[in-house]
Amino acid sequence: MSDEVALAQNARPCEGTIFGKILRKEIPCNFIYEDDLYVAFDDVNPQHYLVIPRKPIPQLSKATDEYELLLGHLLIVARKIAATRKLDQGFRIVINDGPVGAQSVYHVHIHFLFGRQMRWPPG
Repeated sequence: MSDEVALAQNARPCEGTIFGKILRKEIPCNFIYEDDLYVAFDDVNPQHYLVIPRKPIPQLSKATDEYELLLGHLLIVARKIAATRKLDQGFRIVINDGPVGAQSVYHVHIHFLFGRQMRWPPG
């Protein structure tokens, strides 16, 4: 089992996620994109960045219809970042949900993968 899968198996929804600390500027972070609803930043893993909403939503599967515009805006943000980063050859967006989906941080976010040939099936 990978480290990330092990983390996901033990993760629990809570208010105090690492993303909350980043948004509150308790953890230094260089945002590559920022608007009223979202921020994006490079992950420690090269060829990977994260996009997170400022408003915490613990899981995509638990989001209600009230988040429709917020979640739709997520893909627009991804498109804008792809354009500014000149990712015209393609990219992959991943949203993990729950323990089986390998979600280790209970604050909806996308993993934006790029810079290499993706494989199918993904995992």
